[in-house]
Amino acid sequence: MLLETAKKAAREAGKLIRSRFEADFITEEKSSSFDIVTDVDRASEKLIKDYIMASYPDHSFLGEEESYGDESALHSTLESASKQPYLWIVDPIDGTSNYAHGLPGFSVSIALACYGVLTLGVIYDPLRDILYWAEDGKGAWCGGKPISVSSNENIAECILSTGFSSDLRARKAVLESIQVFGEQCRTIRSFGSAALHLAYVASGKIAAHWQYGLSVWDIAAGVLLVQEAGGKVSNMSGKAYCLTDKDVLASNTELHSALLANLQPLPLIQ
Repeated sequence: MLLETAKKAAREAGKLIRSRFEADFITEEKSSSFDIVTDVDRASEKLIKDYIMASYPDHSFLGEEESYGDESALHSTLESASKQPYLWIVDPIDGTSNYAHGLPGFSVSIALACYGVLTLGVIYDPLRDILYWAEDGKGAWCGGKPISVSSNENIAECILSTGFSSDLRARKAVLESIQVFGEQCRTIRSFGSAALHLAYVASGKIAAHWQYGLSVWDIAAGVLLVQEAGGKVSNMSGKAYCLTDKDVLASNTELHSALLANLQPLPLIQ
């Protein structure tokens, strides 16, 4: 029932997002020109929250737009997540810059954490009408079929992906690592949605995704997808992903150690 609620909420939000794509909407800067929001983001988040809370009024909800600007409250919520039986974590449009510029490469991301453990994740690509989902211990799925990570052990034959956050230090770290990996792998992609990147890792299209300066709503659903698809997700120190991590490496496991050796935790990068 929880999973079906998440799927339905994602699809309904996707309908709204599609109906406004390339139409007139309001775009505002948040922390910088790198970080924007539209009125469609806010409308999508409200739709998702209203839908979930109508069925589960006692659950907690953490949405990107609702949480923006209150870092102390966000930190407190994530630190106390292990005490919360149900915490929904939502990005109403992951890839807002693409959306605002009329480009493909955006998604709806919905995850549920129970006592700090990710138990379900849904990522919906509204333009292509593709729904990915995973449940703890039940595998990862797309279009009713199970998905799994790539088994490729040769980085020279692999596509990797990354992304750019609004944090300048994170951007510098990504550029430095692109220089390293760009000399080793087949190619590197940056589609503009961390959630979609992780869905592509889970489905074996991309061998690994690394990124700095993320927020929990960007990746929570995707993390579970990768794990349930047989992959590995860690922070840049190599520790298993937790909800407070902002830097992440997700891979097919075969490449994880080799990739991690070329990445540094963000605070160590000058």
